[in-house]
Amino acid sequence: MIVERAYAHVAGEDPEEYPWSVPCVRQLLREGLRFTAPVTFLVGENGSGKSTLVEALAEAFGLDPYGGSHDWKYASHRSKSELGERLRFDAAAGGRHMVRSWSARKGFFLRAETALDALDREGFTPDQRSHGEGFLAAFRGKFLKAGLYVMDEPEAALSFASCLELLGHIDQLTRAGGQIVCATHSPLLTALPGADIVEVGEHGMRRVSWDELELVDHWRRYLSDPRAYLRHIVG
Repeated sequence: MIVERAYAHVAGEDPEEYPWSVPCVRQLLREGLRFTAPVTFLVGENGSGKSTLVEALAEAFGLDPYGGSHDWKYASHRSKSELGERLRFDAAAGGRHMVRSWSARKGFFLRAETALDALDREGFTPDQRSHGEGFLAAFRGKFLKAGLYVMDEPEAALSFASCLELLGHIDQLTRAGGQIVCATHSPLLTALPGADIVEVGEHGMRRVSWDELELVDHWRRYLSDPRAYLRHIVG
């Protein structure tokens, strides 16, 4: 692992203003966020703050907030978020050199909506492939070394079978010394054995097992009887 805790100290900010008003951010300021496994999934509804967290984690590690690596110097010309500017890391035993030395940091911030553009800018062009195929080609060809890899809803471009392939790449990446923090809505991805799952919502953040995830319960119920849901939505 590269990092074992993220934290931020903020004083004098209005707690009613974004991002300080987001429950998971408030909890992060109070307690920090510990990483207990090489893969951490952040799960929550749209608007829960999980994307706010992963973007800030990527920024604090020096990754391009548009999507990209530490080596790319903010091609989007976006300034860091207020939370990203204030976040700091406690290094894991295997990541001390990388955390302490800015030039030694390795990793990638992968956003579903900008992934292929970011990869193309950095010289990896999966020509004549679908979005999903190009996405997986990036894992095969670029996501190979120890580093911090932050992802925001990578399942967006992937089929069921491709998500399973992605899990295989994630497993290989962690065996090579990589650490992954991933925001997702996918019950398939979050079933990865040994992964840490943090549920984000109005409660803030809490660690849960896969079976306890609300999204897993909803998918089970929906696949068992779609009409129980659809009768409230259509017709």
